[in-house]
Amino acid sequence: MTSLTKEEASRRIKALRETIARQDHLYYVLDRPEISDDAYDALMRELAALEEDWPDLVRPDSPTRRVGGRALESFAKVRHDEPMLSLENGFGEEDVTAFLARLERSVGTVPALTCELKIDGLALSLIYDEGLLVRAATRGDGRVGEDVTANVRTIRSLPLKLARPVPGRLEIRGEVYMKKEDFAALNAEREEEGLPLFANPRNAAAGSLRQLDPAVTASRKLGIYLYQIVEPERQGFRSQKAVLDGLRDLGLPVQPGEALATSGPEVLAYLDHWREARFDLPYVTDGAVIKVDDLTLRESLGVTAKSPRWALAFKYPPEEKMTRVREIIISVGRTGALTPVALLEPVHLSGTVVQRASLHNQDEVERKDVRVGDLVRVRKAGEIIPEVLGVALSERPEGTEPFRPPFRCPVCGAEVVRLPGEVVTRCPNRSCPAQIREGLRHFASRSGMDIRGLGEKIVAQLVDKGLVASLADLYDLDAGRLLLLERMGEKSAANLIRALEESKKRPLARLLAALGIRYVGARVAEILAEAFGSVEALKEATEADLAAVEGVGPVIAASVEAFFRDDGNRKTLERLAASGVAMGKARDGETGPRPWEGRRIVFTGELLGATRAEAEERVKALGALPTSSVSSKTFLVVAGKNPGSKLDKARAAGVAVADEKTFWKMVDEARSNPAGEI
Repeated sequence: MTSLTKEEASRRIKALRETIARQDHLYYVLDRPEISDDAYDALMRELAALEEDWPDLVRPDSPTRRVGGRALESFAKVRHDEPMLSLENGFGEEDVTAFLARLERSVGTVPALTCELKIDGLALSLIYDEGLLVRAATRGDGRVGEDVTANVRTIRSLPLKLARPVPGRLEIRGEVYMKKEDFAALNAEREEEGLPLFANPRNAAAGSLRQLDPAVTASRKLGIYLYQIVEPERQGFRSQKAVLDGLRDLGLPVQPGEALATSGPEVLAYLDHWREARFDLPYVTDGAVIKVDDLTLRESLGVTAKSPRWALAFKYPPEEKMTRVREIIISVGRTGALTPVALLEPVHLSGTVVQRASLHNQDEVERKDVRVGDLVRVRKAGEIIPEVLGVALSERPEGTEPFRPPFRCPVCGAEVVRLPGEVVTRCPNRSCPAQIREGLRHFASRSGMDIRGLGEKIVAQLVDKGLVASLADLYDLDAGRLLLLERMGEKSAANLIRALEESKKRPLARLLAALGIRYVGARVAEILAEAFGSVEALKEATEADLAAVEGVGPVIAASVEAFFRDDGNRKTLERLAASGVAMGKARDGETGPRPWEGRRIVFTGELLGATRAEAEERVKALGALPTSSVSSKTFLVVAGKNPGSKLDKARAAGVAVADEKTFWKMVDEARSNPAGEI
């Protein structure tokens, strides 16, 4: 990369940014990817390397800036220039009819209306300045929200730069959401770890957007749809339909499915169509928003103290049904967690036939007193995950018995354990076939090693036929063995072998997340990869070494240390390495020495030569670990303009302090003399 002139580098960086932005739009907005994930990753690596060599060419709208901002200490308050009002709610046909009648009395006729699906998410205000995203804020109380810009920048479907120039300041509003499959996967992971579950995708999205660490938000795979421009007349828009088309023209994600209606029957037909059709969407919609289309007419209709008179948020009633518990079984997860599951008489619920529902843990079973034979009330949490709400005790058959949990694993027979302070009972046998199956599924998942074609049914066959008994066995498979599986042809076998080979190149953080180490999700895996750089270094790390890393802590440290101390796990890792699975480099695509390996560096105050995120990326490339607080383990505090209390803490603790000029000189010296000390 360094052989390029600055002019050549500038042209290549511009081309890469435009290509990546286009691919992001195709993948995340239009769902029409043109290139493979590996090809996309190669483009990102090339861009990151060029920006590393030419830091003065880095722009805030670069795709590399999406993740990498420092963890926040708190969220700043933001006052909305125009209040984000809530909408009047309607829950039945009579409410819709009454709303239309009010419009007719005010206008003289039912005006043209835009019907849009109502996303069950978190309302957000975005500010673009000269086409660049500069601020994102939550709705809050409607007048004052929270600045969540760093987190919103991680949403891949949202462009950091508009597709065409828009002079001045542009405020756009929309809704952040989480897809059904991502919500289900997040809750499954939390249940496996014994953590509290999110009630619905809206709560999950809100909790994810308010994380103090943007990298945690990035790992939650949020999406966003935009539907409003504040002061649309300044952009020449006269109707809501024109606003939606204009947002699309700017390259912004807009939810499909809107329709124009000119009469009450057309509105009711729209609501009736989506009553069932909405369940086929990949995200949750709990109703529809009916808006006057003409923006000038909206102005004349005005607003009340709480809501505009020109809109109604129609909500479909939550669907709950009664069914009977046929059996309660135990499911064994990848960490050995034993989960009681109610097998139900089939019931049609929120677009699908439900036949089973997790009861989560024994404490929950006892609290609700769910028994075999009971008539129970069920629904889908967030219209996704079936759950038992309660028991119709008056309908309980005679002779039912409380459910008693097993003392042994129903799959392998090992005696189960329940550790103090935990609600989850576990099978301790690492060789339990159920744990192997679930562990393989997790290893091959998109958030893990992303092995395409290795789905649940293939994994089950591999384990049941004795072809795979550990993670390392996957890389011993050949086409001949795969052809022994049911419905596995030569082409499918060849594709799976190819996917296994491609997975060997995944970065260290992906491998660590895939191994199924307890408490190590995507974000913790990234922290460990950055701090230690290789599997070998993690093998040698003590619990104290691990706990000293910012963002790890004693519980995670004990779990990680125990995992790498285990002889079986060490042998598996040795076999994975022998198969060609990458075991080094904390950063995908990183090359060159890391002279500041393990150094903890804190930044305080405003830097003039680069943004905080850019400076942190520079020291990460040298092996250092940027942290947000000063402690006795801090090696250096970099003090910019108007430093805060961290500078005083550093001086009181005797920690070395450098001004910005000295810091950049140290960076240059480290890059030119990698064997030298700071």
